Amino acid sequence: MGKKITFGWSMVPVLFLVAALILTLRFFNGAPHIALFFSAVAAAMVAMKFGYKWQYLEKGIVSMLSNTLPSMLIFCIIGMVIGVWMLAGVVPTMIYYGLMIVSPKYFLFTSCLICCIVSLSTGSSWTTVGTVGIALIGMGHGLGVPLPMVAGAIVSGAYFGDKMSPLSDTTNLAPASAGCGLFEHISHMLYTSGPSIVIALIMFFAMGMKYGSTQVDSSAVDALLLDINGAFVITPVLLLPPVLIIIIVIKKIPAIPGLASGVLLGAVFAYFVQGKGMTDIIAAMHYGFLANTGNEVLDELLTRGGLDAMMWPLSLVFMSLSFAGVMERSGMVQAIADVILSMAKSTGAMILSTVLTCIGVNVLTGDQYLSIVFTGEMYKKAYRDKGLHAKNLSRTLEDSGTLSSPMIPWNACAVFMASTLGVPTAAYVPFAFFNLINPVIAVIYGYTGITIAKAEPAEERAMDIK
Repeated sequence: MGKKITFGWSMVPVLFLVAALILTLRFFNGAPHIALFFSAVAAAMVAMKFGYKWQYLEKGIVSMLSNTLPSMLIFCIIGMVIGVWMLAGVVPTMIYYGLMIVSPKYFLFTSCLICCIVSLSTGSSWTTVGTVGIALIGMGHGLGVPLPMVAGAIVSGAYFGDKMSPLSDTTNLAPASAGCGLFEHISHMLYTSGPSIVIALIMFFAMGMKYGSTQVDSSAVDALLLDINGAFVITPVLLLPPVLIIIIVIKKIPAIPGLASGVLLGAVFAYFVQGKGMTDIIAAMHYGFLANTGNEVLDELLTRGGLDAMMWPLSLVFMSLSFAGVMERSGMVQAIADVILSMAKSTGAMILSTVLTCIGVNVLTGDQYLSIVFTGEMYKKAYRDKGLHAKNLSRTLEDSGTLSSPMIPWNACAVFMASTLGVPTAAYVPFAFFNLINPVIAVIYGYTGITIAKAEPAEERAMDIK
């Protein structure tokens, strides 16, 4: 053990991280992994200056990683689920029926709803925006609907699905960082995400009525429907796997066996419905599904998944947790948290501080993963000490960390959204109603106590033992 590290010195690795990420992401066109690695090195150097031995710090990294191993395994299984569900036609079937909901008269409403469905089925806001979103932008242009409104509806729907889908990386990362179960986390998010998306849909419905029309050039959507129907056997039977996932959420079956059954069911449908052989099925699980329909937009939408596809986010988690492990083990996280939390006396102030910290990390670093991991580690003990269930923290991490990422112009998510949709971030943010409303509801719940869960006695005892 070394000496207690002061707040000022604790901020050195944080400031180094901010500078490294800005240089890497903005000027060197790199990924955040290397910046996080060297930030972990910087944190270790500060800790050793105060007398901490490397072996002691290394145990902190190992402990941090070991606590998230179940979630990392879930990451791997999710990659297999996505790949085999694509091959089996499960995701294409969900997209097919979702696109058929399009109504020119209620365009903004249906655009948001479609993106909700596609993102829920794929677990990816980026994929949703980069494919269906592009088609919807084209339709909105033909309808004469202001494109910032269309982009706001697309982003709102895409991030609702991304936030609520068990196939999403952030949906798995948040409970891993906070210390609660995946489906427990998803169920608790319904209390904030449900009202938020309902309010957003009502607002899109009211706004869209002004731009309603009976004529629309839906050729892009029609082409997608035709090509999906030509490349896959489309049948309502293929909706069974996602129904299974819903049942898993309701029944609180453990995530790993539940998702593993989703992989097996997907393989069965790929074999019997789509007529695929075991070679194709295994390849889809391992390397992902490679679409070759002849429709470039559709191919981009469906080409994804596989175990290998999860290595990028997994390696990022390794680097993030290495940095967080050194910061936590040496007491630097606690030194920073003590200053911030000294102002958070009530549960409401705790939730508000969590929201502002997540947004702040997103603003400073431009990385939503770090926003979730860093804030989760910073506040985990504080929530425990206040007798609050860990799912309150995991929910707030997503309510703010995930949802603020596409609203900060230099954040990687916002850069992707703006460049893909052709609408500047500042233009669509006022209409990204779901992303704007959800953090506000989270803070209101914190101050009123609505749906704020207390830690169960057994959980508190387990935490004390740790």
